[in-house]
Amino acid sequence: MKVQLYATCIVDQCWPEIGLAAASLLARVGCDVDVDVQQTCCGQPFCNSGYPAFGRPLAEAVIGSFERSGAEAWVAPSGSCTAQVKHYPSLFDDDAGWRERAQRFAGRAFELSELLLQRGMSTPPGRFTGRVAWHDACHALRDLGVKDGPRQLLAQVEGLELVEFDAAENCCGFGGTFAVKLPELSVAIADHKLDRLGETAVDVLASGDASCLLHLRGRLERRGVPIRTMHLAELLNHGVD
Repeated sequence: MKVQLYATCIVDQCWPEIGLAAASLLARVGCDVDVDVQQTCCGQPFCNSGYPAFGRPLAEAVIGSFERSGAEAWVAPSGSCTAQVKHYPSLFDDDAGWRERAQRFAGRAFELSELLLQRGMSTPPGRFTGRVAWHDACHALRDLGVKDGPRQLLAQVEGLELVEFDAAENCCGFGGTFAVKLPELSVAIADHKLDRLGETAVDVLASGDASCLLHLRGRLERRGVPIRTMHLAELLNHGVD
């Protein structure tokens, strides 16, 4: 199965290890992985800020890239970007041709854990010794319904102890441009979540979205809390050569 791996802007610019781990995991479940080095932003910052007209050309670029790749599926290590492309058809209400292309593309788009499970991954190759708490990223949980899958995969990682905490589904406070426009509120939301995490002795806070993890990592470091942040892909592939 040929898949196009969408690295996302944050993975590409800030956390490339996530993309490399995702590619390795996809290859392990029999995927021929294609990455477009000319990929662009999915357009979510524009759309979430109320400027869908500026997101539309970016959507066209992402759709066109996928079509040219000849891939059967598009996959991202991000519930946020995946949710955005699922909404692409609404950007083309005035253009039947593009709307049809957007609908066809959206039907082939997957968040990483979804495709790994669909392709039959039951025992991840990674090994990790430690206690791990899971953060449910808002778009993955509320827009895509991704909840049990990542937990199912993490629970099978050798040496890993998955620990639930009661604020797992709380927003991290990042919200893309929200954190820029309302930084004090963004920080307060993150701290409220991390206060609850502090009640649980864990080594790692994990999630499927790098944007949430960057925000939470910043708050953990500023608060002097020695808890690491790791992406799902990193944990599932941890220790693999």
